[in-house]
Amino acid sequence: MGATPCSANVLTDRLLRSWVRCRRRAWLDRYGDGEQRLWTAHRTLQLDDQQRNFVALLPRKPGRGLDACSQGAAGVVGLRLKGLGPAGQSLEAHPPLLQRVEGRSRWGAFAYRPVLARQGRRLTREHRLTLALVGRLLETLQEAPVVEGLAVAGAGRGLHIERVPLTGGLQRQLADALAKLAGDLALSEPPPLVADRRKCKLCSWRGVCDAVAAAEGHLSEVSGIGHRRRQMLQELGVLGLRDLAAVDPGDLGSRLQRFGEQHGEVAHQLVAQARVQRDGSCERLDPSPALPELVNAPGVLLYDIESDPDARDDFLHGFVWLGRRPDGSWDLQGAKYHPFLVLYEHGEASGWQRLQRMLKSYPDWPVMHYGETESLNLLRMAQRQGAEETELTALRLRLIDVHDRVRRYWRLPLNSYGLKSVASWLHFRWHQVGVDGAQALLWWRQWRGSGPRARGSSHSLRWIFEYNHDDCLATWAVAAWLLKQDQMLKQDESLKQDG
Repeated sequence: MGATPCSANVLTDRLLRSWVRCRRRAWLDRYGDGEQRLWTAHRTLQLDDQQRNFVALLPRKPGRGLDACSQGAAGVVGLRLKGLGPAGQSLEAHPPLLQRVEGRSRWGAFAYRPVLARQGRRLTREHRLTLALVGRLLETLQEAPVVEGLAVAGAGRGLHIERVPLTGGLQRQLADALAKLAGDLALSEPPPLVADRRKCKLCSWRGVCDAVAAAEGHLSEVSGIGHRRRQMLQELGVLGLRDLAAVDPGDLGSRLQRFGEQHGEVAHQLVAQARVQRDGSCERLDPSPALPELVNAPGVLLYDIESDPDARDDFLHGFVWLGRRPDGSWDLQGAKYHPFLVLYEHGEASGWQRLQRMLKSYPDWPVMHYGETESLNLLRMAQRQGAEETELTALRLRLIDVHDRVRRYWRLPLNSYGLKSVASWLHFRWHQVGVDGAQALLWWRQWRGSGPRARGSSHSLRWIFEYNHDDCLATWAVAAWLLKQDQMLKQDESLKQDG
C-alpha cells in the first residue's frame, strides 16, 4: 500500500457504497493489493437475492444496454452511466436495473428510474446515496428528470417495494459524500480502522485490517468493546488494549460512571478481558463444574441449525449422537451424524414429528448447542406445533448452550467467543477451509433452485452436511475442553487435600 493517489480517478457507485460502509474499505478497493482480498459468500448471496427480487418485480426478462432503452423495454440491465459530479468529479455507475415509467425522454413517451434490491429490514444511507448517484447520471442520459428510485426486498415472502425520492436534500447529501470520498481517495495512506469492527467479518479486506488491529492493539480487539464504549474509553485517555489492561479497574469504573452507571459496572470485566488477551492466559470465573449435566448422562446430542434468514427457514437440523463407552469415556470415534432436512413443501408439522421422535428416542441425553439460535428456534417450532407445556419444560431442561457456559465459567484470551474463534483456539479444524454460514446458505440456494422440484447438484447438499457436521463436532471440542478443565480442577483439589 502507500500508492500515490490520482485526483482524476473516476468515482464509481461501487466505491461510494464501500465508502458509506467504511472509509478505509473504499481506499483499499482502489489501492489495496488484490491478492490480499478474501473471498466472501455474502456478495454472491446479495446477487442471488437481487435476481430473485428483480424476477418478482418484472414479469419478463429485461433488455440490455442502450438499444433496450431506445426500444422502450420494461426493464434494462447492462448499462454503464457516466457524467460529472457537483464539483466536477468524473462519475460512473452500473445500475443493476432500470424500470420504465411514464414520462418523456429522448427515446419517446416514457422514461426510466433506477431500481436496487436491498437486504435487511430497512432502507439505509448506502441505498439512498446509490440511487441518488444513478439517478443523477440517468437524468443526463435520458434527458429527463429522475424524481424517484425503487428499493425492493423480500421476494421469498412477498415483494416489498419502497419508493425513494431522489431530489432535494438527498442530492445535497450525495454532493457532500462524493467530496469526502474524493478526499479519502487522495490520501497516500488508508484511513484509520473503523471504531466498530463487528461488521468487518463481511468484508473481503478483513484479513488486512485484522492484522493492523492486532498490531496496533486496537480497542475493538477487546471482546465486549463496541463503537460507543470505545469512544468513552478514548475520552478517558485509554487508547488501546495495553492501556486498558494497565488501568486500575476501580478507578476506571468511577470515571466511566459519568457516561452512565451501567458502564461503570463493566469496567472490571473489560480490564480483566484486556489482561487475559494481553497475557495470552485464561481465567476461571466459577470453581463449580461447567457441565454438571454430563456427569451421569449416557450420551449427548450435539445440535446445530442451518438457516435462510431472509426466508425465515431453518432448513437443516443437524445432530451428532455421541455415546459413552463401557468405561465411561466418550466414544467420539463411534459418533454418528444425522441431518434432518425440513422442507417447506413437506410442512413444518412433518419436520417437528421427525425431530420429536428422535428426541424421545434418547430421553436422558442432553442436547448441546453453541449460541441461543438453536434453543430459541427449536422451542418456537415446538410451540407452533402445539407441544404441551410439560414437553416444552422438559426440552428446555435438556438444552445446554455451550457458548453460555464458556462465558459464565471462563475468560479466554480471544477477541470473540464465537464458535469459530473458540474452537480454532482449541486447535479444532473444519474440513472445508474458509467456509461459514453464508457459504452454506449459498450452497442451499444453489441446491434448492427456484421451486420445490428444482434441485441443484447433490454435491451442494453434501457440502452443507459436512459443514454442519463439523459445527456439531466443534461444539463438542469446546465442551470437551470445559470437561477437561473441571477434571483438572478436581484433581488439584484432591492433591491439596492429600497434602
